[in-house]
Formats: sequence, structure tokens, C-alpha cells
Amino acid sequence: PPLAAAVAWLVVSHHRLPVIPSFNAEGTQQWLGQRASHWDERWLKEPLALVRHTWNELPQAHTDAEALPYWQAAAPLPVVDKQWRRQAARVAGGLQALPDRDRRWLDNPYVMHLARLSLMLADHHYSSLSSDAPERVQVHTDSPLHANTDKQGKLKQTLLEHLLGVTRDAGLVAHALPGFERHLPCLANHRGLRKRSAHPRFAWQDKAADAAAGLREECLKRGGFIINMASTGCGKTLANARILYALSDPQRGMRATYALGLRTLTLQTGRSYRNDLHLRDDELAIRVGGSASRALFEYHEQQAEASGSASIQDLIEEDSHILYEGNTSQHPLLSRALHDPDIRNLLSAPLLVCTVDHMVPATESLRAGRQIAPMLRLMSADLVLDELDDYDLNDMPALARLVHWAGMLGSRVVLSSATLPPSLVTGMYLAYCAGRRLYRQNRGEPGAANIEADIPCLWTDEYGVQVAQVDGKTFEYQHLQFVERRATQLRKAVPPRRAQLLPLAIKAKRREQQHAEFAPHVRDACLRLHDAHHQVDPASGKQASFGLVRMANIGPLFEVAQALYAQGAPEGVRIHLCVYHARFPLLQRSAIEAMLDAAFNRRGDANAVFQQPAIRSALDAHPEPRHIFVVLASPVCEVGRDWDADWAVAEPSSLRSLIQLAGRVQRHRGQPPAEPNLLVFDTNLRHFANAQADKPAFLRPGYEKAGLYPGRKRLQLSSHRLADLLRPGELDPLNALPRIQPRPSNEWKTRLSLSDLEQARTALSLLPQRALTDGPLAAIDQDQAFVGWKYPHAALIGVLPQQQPFRQQTLQMTTLVFLPEEDGERLRLHRVEEAASRHADSQRILIDQSLRTDVTLHVGPGISPWGRFDLMALLEDQAAHSGDSLDHCAQRFTTVEVPDSPTGWRWHPLLGFTA
Repeated sequence: PPLAAAVAWLVVSHHRLPVIPSFNAEGTQQWLGQRASHWDERWLKEPLALVRHTWNELPQAHTDAEALPYWQAAAPLPVVDKQWRRQAARVAGGLQALPDRDRRWLDNPYVMHLARLSLMLADHHYSSLSSDAPERVQVHTDSPLHANTDKQGKLKQTLLEHLLGVTRDAGLVAHALPGFERHLPCLANHRGLRKRSAHPRFAWQDKAADAAAGLREECLKRGGFIINMASTGCGKTLANARILYALSDPQRGMRATYALGLRTLTLQTGRSYRNDLHLRDDELAIRVGGSASRALFEYHEQQAEASGSASIQDLIEEDSHILYEGNTSQHPLLSRALHDPDIRNLLSAPLLVCTVDHMVPATESLRAGRQIAPMLRLMSADLVLDELDDYDLNDMPALARLVHWAGMLGSRVVLSSATLPPSLVTGMYLAYCAGRRLYRQNRGEPGAANIEADIPCLWTDEYGVQVAQVDGKTFEYQHLQFVERRATQLRKAVPPRRAQLLPLAIKAKRREQQHAEFAPHVRDACLRLHDAHHQVDPASGKQASFGLVRMANIGPLFEVAQALYAQGAPEGVRIHLCVYHARFPLLQRSAIEAMLDAAFNRRGDANAVFQQPAIRSALDAHPEPRHIFVVLASPVCEVGRDWDADWAVAEPSSLRSLIQLAGRVQRHRGQPPAEPNLLVFDTNLRHFANAQADKPAFLRPGYEKAGLYPGRKRLQLSSHRLADLLRPGELDPLNALPRIQPRPSNEWKTRLSLSDLEQARTALSLLPQRALTDGPLAAIDQDQAFVGWKYPHAALIGVLPQQQPFRQQTLQMTTLVFLPEEDGERLRLHRVEEAASRHADSQRILIDQSLRTDVTLHVGPGISPWGRFDLMALLEDQAAHSGDSLDHCAQRFTTVEVPDSPTGWRWHPLLGFTA
């Protein structure tokens, strides 16, 4: 019966969603939640049809005698107790009285997932109650059956009490769910969010806020989907808050969640809101997940302010505003939810700035507890997704499921990025629309007209605003109309970035020799760009320029850096080289980023850069007249860094990465160049490594996919020379137009065009493909994002997070840490091994001599390190600042994630780690 099936699913799933057993090539079952190698279309169409007792279980060998006790009850179950039967009869009577009790409840994701939420929260809360908590149910039983134990392992709640208590609390929570958000703190009457922009550059925000205010009533009824495509430096972050504030009920105020992809960007955005809007800790919460990252961010911020190199200018004047604090202590749901500090931290503040990893567990977590807080946040605050197109395509399914649930749980959604491809925006709109339809079926006015009603949409950028009520069929047309107007304006602007191809020929066959041969090409490109784009230091009269060299992968970067040091610089030139990638100890990487953030902050006085301590000392220490400051970086330089370089050199991976890198050139100053300020090698190093094989070169990172036979090669490029793959105007000028305004899909030539390939991959990921939705379903690819909203019933089991995990690590990784010897004189390398049980501590295994190889760096004439970051000195400074011991600081701040390597890792303080 439908009701019995719904109740059974709640019982089975409330601790963990059912996951498919997965086996390796030897037939051994892998850990729960590992991607399964086989496929069954019923996982999507009939997700509960295949659930068996073997799901969520790791097989254990046992004898019949060992199994027998599990089939013999230790005492009569609570079902024979009068108190339990009385409660069960009362609940059953209520269910019998339902007018539509025979409806297929499992077909209603909204009802089922909120019922599960109520049960999870009630179970979580009741289990946490202490022995003397007044909320505990008083029962009289001598049954030895217990539900749980306390932290000391002592029996805590009898099974009868636990079942009755959870039943009571689940009912209270479920009845309190509708409208609970009205009892949470809100940000109201905020003058900074209402005030008109004083600077003409930000006047577009006023138009966007006015348009949002005009949509307020419609959005309250029917949801809202907002796209903010304003260019860098136009104030998108503040504009997003103003738009959502204008959409909110002015009597209550706003609640919003700003979700970002990177910890550093999250901290920067949180700081921006805190300073610009004068928000206190109870009004703005910042959650990044890495306490060490946040501590180092704040440390370098304090150092910059103490040295006078940080200037924080308020965008709005000090204002008084109201924090509507709500009433949570007596609320049946909130009093239980906010009892847990983790839920309270994510739920209470009106404005939450967090990494998206805090929100995706709403749909991705297989274990129950981690879903509660993000689900409640989605039900009570609007959602901003920042720079959505920066994520890997394999992460799009999880993000589409998040947007789908934002619609289903009642949020409005803002997508904020200047480089959003149309298929990405359309795919996310379809996910939101499908979710909002489920919300209306359960919470809106009755009738098909309301369920199928158009969704209010708003597009905005620095040139204007567009508003429309659209459905799934008209959205893409409306979006392309907006993009056409934006593209017209972008073509009129004088471009601050011009790119040019640089031919690359490498004759060596061995990879190490190829990397050494590549280094002179890099140096020559830097010299050419310096001559065209340098400044003159007013104090010394010396030339100086600041540039980025972007490489695709860390392994080759490490060896190219060695070769650059060895070859040195021509006479009269001094190269200052800084290597930057993710495989430095956290403390070192943070110090490198702090130095580069200061050097590449080119706002205000054009000569201020020469007063930076590291720059000034480098110029004064070397007599050469031409100084080139170079950052040799992995793709981490493309996103999350607010840098303004004079020029850049790129080893290509994709057109998207080139556009992102270009955003770090003339980012603050916006000065149009007379000559190209970005040189792009016409192929990459992987092309030469694969020279004798028909293999993709623009992947990891990149959009190419290998095809096993000719019919599957449509996503594999026929050439890896950009001269063959780029159309006129895609490099000079280099801007977002190829991303935001592609050719019509029927003109795409995915084997001949880098841009068409990227658009096709994005469309295949985000948009439903007819061949995949009619007839039998083939196994889903890891990047097929539309599946989650096309088959919402699949969320009854854990198949989609299992088959399409968020941020899946393709490499097996190892954590290393430098720890001081007992005398504190030297740091030695250890490998961190996770404990076998969650109650035990992880182990630090000394590998300093067995698996660490120190690289000898040969330094030629005319080249020096840009910045010296001695790990021990940095650690001592951090210990003095925090007051913690050297060992404690080392365990917290000197960790680094590296790929597994049985032969160990190479290391140099200036180059980081590589396998």
C-alpha cells in the first residue's frame, strides 16, 4: 500500500540512503558509496525496485552459530507495549483520515524528503538529549532494549522511550515546517542596501534593484531566477545583495546564502560584505571549512594593515539597520535544530557566505545528519551561486541537483558570472523550474495554472536590465536576447587584453627533455612582453614588469622551473621568479599568496607597487636595468585571485581558461595595450608527449574526450594547433564573447573548433538529450547534470551522488606534514595516515629520509627567487602570533596534499612538491 511503502522508505533511509553495492575487478566489495561499474536504468526509473538487504552492507564471513543471536530477540519489542500501541493507533488514525491516503506518496519528492528531514532532525535531536533533559519522555519499562549509548559508552535511552520521543518530536517538527523561516533572524531596513549609488560606475546596480523591487510580489508567489553577468570590477557582489534585498518583504528583510567554489574567494567575499555593509558576526556568517586557511587569511590581513599596505575603503557610509532576531527558543523546529551548534552556525545568520561544499550535502550526503542544515538553509534563504562556470563539468550534476532542490524547497536563485555559456544558464533554469513545479504542487495555490505558471526572471549587467516571465521553452530565447545586447556593448569597448599565438616546436622525445626545451620559449616570451609593457621605477629609473606564466600541470611546471633557474637571463636583465601551485605546505602557499596579492593590487597609484617591500628590496639589490617579475603558476592562478598583471603567457588547455587568465591582466587599471599583452603557445606539452598517438591533448584540464572508434571521436579534436582551432576574433581581442555568445548549435564543428567543443561539452552536460530520454537509458556519464531533475525519484536512493560525486578526486592523494624535531631546530617530513576508527587519532609516519628527495637547484646568472619563504621562519612567526606551540602550529599549518607515489616525492622550498 502507498502509505506503508512511504513509511517503510523513511525507516530504511533515515540513517543512510540506500546505495548500490560496488565491486572492484577482483570481485571485492568496495566502501559504501563508491561508484558502481555496472548500470541498470531502473535506478532512475524505479529506484526502489532493486533495493535488497545487501545494500548498505559490507559482507562479513560468519558461521550459522555466529548469525543466530541476530535472529533471536533479546526481549519483546516495543510494539507490545501499551504506550507504543496507543501512540501508533493515534498516528494510524490520522493517516486513515487523510482524504487522499491512497495517493502514491513516493512519487512526491517534496513530501517524502521533508518527512525524512523531520524524522532525521527529531532522531538527531532526541538522541542528543542528556539524562536529565526535561524534554525527555517519561516511560515506565523494565525492558533491557536500548536505542543508544552516551559518550562514555553507557546505555542512555531505552528503545521504547527513544521511539516515543522521536515520534513526538518528528510530529512537532513536521507541523512547524511551513513558515518556520519567518521565525529566523533577517536583515531589515538596511540603508546601504537601499541607498542609490554615488559613483556613476555603479549606477547600474540601482536599475537592477529597481527592477527586482518591481518583481517582488510575483517572486514571492512564483519564485525567481536571476542572472548577473556584470563584468569584473563593476560590483557584482554588492549588486547581488541589493537585488535580493529588493526582492524581499521590506517589513521582514532578507536572508541569503552566497556560495562560492574556493575558500580564498569565500573569505574575500565575506570580508567585502562585512566591511562594505558593516555587518556583525550575528548578521553575517562566513564558513569555509578549513580553520587553518581562515586563520592564515586573517593573519596576513592583519600584517598588511599593520604595514600600511592594505587600504579598505567603505563603499557605503556607516549606517544603522535592524537585525530582526526572530523567535527561535519556543519554535518546535528551530528550538531543536539550533540546539546543534553545526546547524546553528549554518542557519542563524541572515547572510551566509560559504564554500558551496556546505550546501551540496542537501542533495549529495548519503548519511542523514549532514543533510539537515543545508536543507533548512535552502528553505529559509535565497541562494547565490558565484562563478558557476569555473567548476569542472563533472561537478555540474551535483550543482544542478542543488539548484533543483533550491526550487523545490522555495528559494530564489542568482547565478553570478560574466562568462556564463547559454547552455549552462538554460540547464540550471530547467533544473530550477522542475524543482519549483514540485514546490507549487504542494505549497502553491491549487490548480494546473499555478503549477505550470511562468517563473519571473531578471537579467542584469553594467549596461542594463531585462525582466521577463518565462517557461522552459522561451527561456533560452530571452537569455540570448539579453546576451546580444551585452555583446553589442562589449564590442564597442576598447579592449584591455589582446592575445597572440606563439608557435611552439619541441624536438625532444623524452618528457624531461621536452620540459627543458620548453623553458627557453617561456623566457623569450617573458622578455618580449616585458619590453612592450614595462613601467619605470621612479626611484631608480629601472624598468619593471609583472607577469604570469600559466602552465597546465604541476609536474611539468616543476621541471620547467628548474630549467628556467638553470638557464638564467640575458645580460642586463634580472628575472625574479616565483613558483605558485597547490603543492606547497599550507603556510608557505598562504605566504606566497599574500605577497602576490599585494604585488598585483594595482588600484590607485600606478607607482605604489614599487613601494612593496619585496619589490623594493629586489630592485635595490640588483643593478640590472630590466627587471622582470614572473609568477610561474598552475591553473590556480586563473580563478579566485584578484590580480592585475602587466602581461601573461599561457600554455593552453581551453578557451575558457584563456579567458579566465586574461581576466588577471589589466584587471584593475583597464588600460588598452598598443601590442598584445597575452601570448598563447599554439599547443601544449601534452601534445608532444602524445605525438605518436591519436590521443586528446586538451584534457585534465580541458574539454576533450577520447573516442574509442570514429563515431565517438566527435569530442576529440582533429588538430592540437590553436591556429587550426580558433576563429578570427577569438584571441584579439580576448574577452568573454566566445563563451557567452556561441554559434548556433547546428553550426558547431566540435573536431575543428576549440570554442565549439567547449560549448558542445557544456550542452551535453546540462541539457536533456532526446536520445537519452526516449527509450532505454544508457549508463549516465559523470557530467550529465540534467538527470537529477529529469528523474527526481532517483533521490529516493543514493545512486546519483554515488555515480556522479561532487569534487571527485581522480588521483589517490596523500597528506604530508612537516613536524619539528624535539629540539625545534629542524623540520622533518611525515605522512599522515588516517585512523582505522573515527574515535582514534590519525598517525604521523616519519618519511623524511625514505620518501623525500631534496632537489638541487642550479641557478644561472641574472635570475633570483621572488620572495623567500623559509618554512621554519614562517612557522616560528605563526607560533609567536598565535601563542601556540611550534608542534601544534606545524600540525595545523604545514600540511600539503600530494598524489600517491610509492617512490616518494621531490621537494624544494622554492618549487614545492612533485611526484
